[in-house]
Formats: sequence, C-alpha cells, structure tokens
Amino acid sequence: MTLFSAGDHCMIVDRRGRRYLIRLAPSALFSTHLGDVAHDDIIGRDDGIRAATSRGHVVLALKPTMADYTRLMPRIATVVYPKDLGAILVLGDIHPGLRVLEAGSGSGAVTLALARAVGKEGRVFSYDVRPDMIERARENVAAALPDHPQLTFKLGDVSEKIDERGLDRVVLDLPEPWDVVSNAGDALEPGGAIVSFLPTVAQFQDLTNALRADRRFDLIETVEVLVRPWSAGGRSVRPAQRMVAHTGFITTARKCEPKSAT
Repeated sequence: MTLFSAGDHCMIVDRRGRRYLIRLAPSALFSTHLGDVAHDDIIGRDDGIRAATSRGHVVLALKPTMADYTRLMPRIATVVYPKDLGAILVLGDIHPGLRVLEAGSGSGAVTLALARAVGKEGRVFSYDVRPDMIERARENVAAALPDHPQLTFKLGDVSEKIDERGLDRVVLDLPEPWDVVSNAGDALEPGGAIVSFLPTVAQFQDLTNALRADRRFDLIETVEVLVRPWSAGGRSVRPAQRMVAHTGFITTARKCEPKSAT
C-alpha cells in the first residue's frame, strides 16, 4: 500500500483537469480558487484519494509520475517534454550501468531521466556553464530522487574540455552542439553515441554537417516526436482540440571506425 507522508510531492488535480504540484507538510494548506485543501487530509492516506476543499469541491490527490513532475517542477529554462525524454532514453539506448555525460543541466528534467535510467551502477556527469542552472537542476533532482550517488554536477564548458574518458553516451541540450563534436568523439568509447536535442532545422542541419565532417560518426539520424491525444465521451471519440506538436528534433549518431577521406 502506498501512503502519502509528510515531505512527499503530491499532484492535485481539480475538476477541470488542472494540475498543481505541492510538497506535503503537517498543518499546511494549499489554496485554490475552489477553496483550501488541508495537507492533513492527504497525509497518511492512499495514493489516488479524493479530498474536499473548504468550499466543498472535490480534488484528486496523486503521487506524480516523472512525466508529471518534469512538467510541473520549478524551472529556469524550458524543460524537455516527457514525449522527448522518452525518445531520448530509447533512441539513445540509455540503460543501467552506462557512463553518460550530459550538457547542459538546465532545470534538471533530462538529468533526472538519465540518473534514473543508468541506476546506481551507472554514472551521469551533468555539465553546465551557469551555476544557477546547476543549483536549480540539483534541487529538482534531489526533490524527486533524494538518493542519487550516480550523479555528479560539474561547472564547465564541454566545447572547451571534457574531463571524462570511456563514456558510453553524450547527451546534449545545447544551442551549438556542433562545437562539442570533436571533444565528444575523443571522450566516447567505440560504439558510443551522441544524442542531441535542438529546436530548429538550421541547428540540427549544422550538427549533422559537423558529425559527418568529423568522420568518426555514422548512423546519423534525426527524428521529431509528435503527440496527438484523443478524447472519448460517450459515443463521441475524436482528437483533442490541442496537441503537443513540434518541440524539438532529436539527433543521434554512433562513434565508429573513421571513414576514409575519400
């Protein structure tokens, strides 16, 4: 049985499907336009319970999934959407035991996904050039994954230097990842992979050109993930009026034996 405890994250869902992320604390209140929700009405009860507000409205209380948490967590930079997080993990073949470098840390959505995927037997080195980004990512990861010895945050510019060697994956959420291709090629093990997330066509084209020019990278592929939700109400089944369409392009490439100059 999964019970809510003080200190847990709780996702409140109101009657219109709006979602709010709170941290449970004894005697605290969560205030909405529908009235106050007492944290004490949730603490000690089952995940998925319904609670009444002070104005008599009913809300749903759930422990957030990682998708919920990454959408609702505090942020400085725009976070990578869950649909893209899933694709990054699968297309990058991120699994337990890998040594992964990430740049930049941002608000920590990709960092959290990587740390969970590699497990405690793996390693994640998360670089960013901004101390405030590192601190925001550190706090967000710690809130969702308190015990994460596999994760190390580092202040640094990977286009200038990558300290680690023998990496299995390099995951880049940077505006100019082509500047990192050479250093990534030096740091990756043979067969290792680069995974990059970029918002525009011009950016992934420049990255593709840099990967080809390096000659150590092959199987260079780019995809875009679109999610089209549907709604079902009685006999009416139709696409939702809104969808999460373009957010970015995911480019992957494998480090291979260098191609000949010809």
